[in-house]
Amino acid sequence: MKRVTLASASIIVILFFALNPMAKQHTLANAAKPTHTIDKNMPASKHLDSIVLGAGCFWGAEKRYAAIPGVIDAVSGYADGSVTPTYREITKRRNKFNPENHAEVVKVTFNTSLVSLEKILQNYFEGHDPTQLNRQGNDVGTQYRSTILTNSDSQISTALNVLNQFQTLLSKEGYGKITTQVKPLTQFYAAETYHQDYLVKNPNGYCPDHSTGVKFNNQVKNIAKVDNSVLTKGKQIIVIEAENYCPYCEKFKENVVADYQGSIPITFRLASQLTGLKIKSPTWATPTVLFLENGQEVFGKQGYMSPEEFYKALGKFKLGQSEAYNVAFNEGTDSRFCKQYEIFKNTPDGQFVDKLSGAPLFDTRDRFNSGTGWLSFTKAVDGSVYEKPDNKYGLKRIEIRSKTSDVHLGHVFPDGPNGQPRYCINATVLDFVPRQKNAVSG
Repeated sequence: MKRVTLASASIIVILFFALNPMAKQHTLANAAKPTHTIDKNMPASKHLDSIVLGAGCFWGAEKRYAAIPGVIDAVSGYADGSVTPTYREITKRRNKFNPENHAEVVKVTFNTSLVSLEKILQNYFEGHDPTQLNRQGNDVGTQYRSTILTNSDSQISTALNVLNQFQTLLSKEGYGKITTQVKPLTQFYAAETYHQDYLVKNPNGYCPDHSTGVKFNNQVKNIAKVDNSVLTKGKQIIVIEAENYCPYCEKFKENVVADYQGSIPITFRLASQLTGLKIKSPTWATPTVLFLENGQEVFGKQGYMSPEEFYKALGKFKLGQSEAYNVAFNEGTDSRFCKQYEIFKNTPDGQFVDKLSGAPLFDTRDRFNSGTGWLSFTKAVDGSVYEKPDNKYGLKRIEIRSKTSDVHLGHVFPDGPNGQPRYCINATVLDFVPRQKNAVSG
């Protein structure tokens, strides 16, 4: 067969785009992706290869393969079945255990001069549990089967070789037989547009992790041993994070943890580092936020939590069905001269902080006795609160809310001393921190 040179390949590509305008659109849509330097002395067709891999839900798998250096494209799709290749069809109940159902797969196109097929297959086996038949974790059905669909005898040989290597490693760690099927690809069907780059398009999701922990290098993940004894005492928050990069974990750290100064500690753990704790939530999704008391999970939430979601859950966990919860989340009002007011009206020098986030809100230097029965201040700590119009009950007032937790704090009025504002604040949603930083909770 005549070898295809770069020049002749260019002519073929031009003719292909002229006859296939949709292909041109697809290429333009992917033009922003990183490009790789290719040896111009090598025939163009020798640089690119592809393989189709099934490892459970294709959302997380697509993201994982796309991150491998040398991978040009990763496309979610369906293959190895005879039913109509749509998500709606493969997820129908009648097809859940249908052996003719398509598998959720990812077509991985890669530059062979930058990454080998063997490396991609090692990543594939390390990224899921190939000993599970027709499932990955809580995802059950033939659509989630482990499968490698090849385009050549050479790929079959490489796949079987890597599979046998991994079987040896798994057996040493007590795992059973690999169920992964290796067979030639007959047809690949790209999944619907909304499935492509799904984890990027859905920022409030999670990163699935069904891996066994066994690695080709070092054979087993080197997971640091941790002491969880402190987590068995009192109220604790644990965030299960990914061993590798997880955008949702990083987003949670940036949007929630970075500003958190609350009295209940937040601790990060891998799913394999929960020894000694009584956990009832599934731990295969990252992040998973667990709320524990005395080492036992009270409740948990899989996936990314926005600040609003986190503080609502924290309020339930810390405050329960209390007056403070009613004030914070139902815009209630403390009773005049309530117990907490009596405690806080004459504290020593210090700051009043958000009861949930721990962020400083008001300073004793700005406190004054208004005689109203509610804590009063002439100003808030700079940048700590925001104002919101409140026209309930036929009144025109200005509500004050915490910037970090968004809980209701009270209202601001124009009748403070010497023409200054009067911040009328509910004491039950505050904690007090003396100037020396030793917190006193109310």
